[in-house]
Amino acid sequence: MKSLTSISRREFLRFCAYTAAILGLSEIYIPQIASALEKAAGKPPVIWLEGQDCAGCTISFIGSLSPSAGELILDTISLRYHETVMAASGDVAEKAFEEAVKEGGYILVVEGSIPTADKRFCLIGDEPFSEKVEKAAKNAAAIIAVGACAAFGGIPAAGPTGAKGVADFLGRDDVINISTCPAHTEHIVGTIVYYLLFGEAPELDRKGRPRMFFGNLIHDNCERRGHFDRGEFLTDWNDPNQKDWCLYLKGCKGPFTYADCSIRKWNEGINWCVQCGAGCTGCSQPEFYAGMTPIFEKKEEIAGVNVDTVGKVLGVATAVGIGAHLIGQTAKGRLGKGGPSKGGEK
Repeated sequence: MKSLTSISRREFLRFCAYTAAILGLSEIYIPQIASALEKAAGKPPVIWLEGQDCAGCTISFIGSLSPSAGELILDTISLRYHETVMAASGDVAEKAFEEAVKEGGYILVVEGSIPTADKRFCLIGDEPFSEKVEKAAKNAAAIIAVGACAAFGGIPAAGPTGAKGVADFLGRDDVINISTCPAHTEHIVGTIVYYLLFGEAPELDRKGRPRMFFGNLIHDNCERRGHFDRGEFLTDWNDPNQKDWCLYLKGCKGPFTYADCSIRKWNEGINWCVQCGAGCTGCSQPEFYAGMTPIFEKKEEIAGVNVDTVGKVLGVATAVGIGAHLIGQTAKGRLGKGGPSKGGEK
């Protein structure tokens, strides 16, 4: 990993500008971001725990291209414990964990869900993961649940282990949830830098997610939104004329999912699920995974719009008197009964 002393000042300030852009901050904050990162060198430490997971969030985080935001941030804040990344193992690794916990004041990152049906479902050495999380949470300055599994239970919650997200397991309302599957590198980096810069968590929605990343429906900025508004819904994967049509009838959960994937994209902004031909799976939502299956089948109805017939019979929404404004406003989550208002899940 690079340290602050192994990169040029220009590279460091370029990274600070990049971080400001992630956070949606003006360039006037760049000096403050630089100061926060410099002061944080060697402190606060980070403890990263992995429970019922596939390590996908770790892979996402450390896989960013050079200059790696993940490497710089982790090195700056002193990664003390991470089972996948750290060189140490066995007693040496566990000693590092115990010392960091005793010292306190660290950022606790939890990846993966926590089993509650039986502690033996997930062990680190001979210690139940649930007990390790409880121990680490006591002296943490901030807790970040990374990925859908850690945030809300995710895929393991669909199984027999009684899997829970961190906030639910600990019974705390101050856990920051980064809830896509896997977690986006920039969501993690941006949240950590925000905490270093302001000394507190960013504004969260009612699901505990940073509103700056999870404040709007994916559907609002989807490149296939125009086809949705015209009532053009894909029904045949093999029909070339339908290649770019809306995937709602094929299970896309974008109209009900809050995240910025359609804007931020993945792999350094190259692509995202819908762009590569797969519908949104709703992985940022608490209902994921069990509540969003079957993945490739329409999950919920959109109020006031019979999409089963609009796309097949008439092709365009205007032909049946349904304008884009009406469709957008009647999508569940906007004007649906009990749905959240515009600007995120309050």
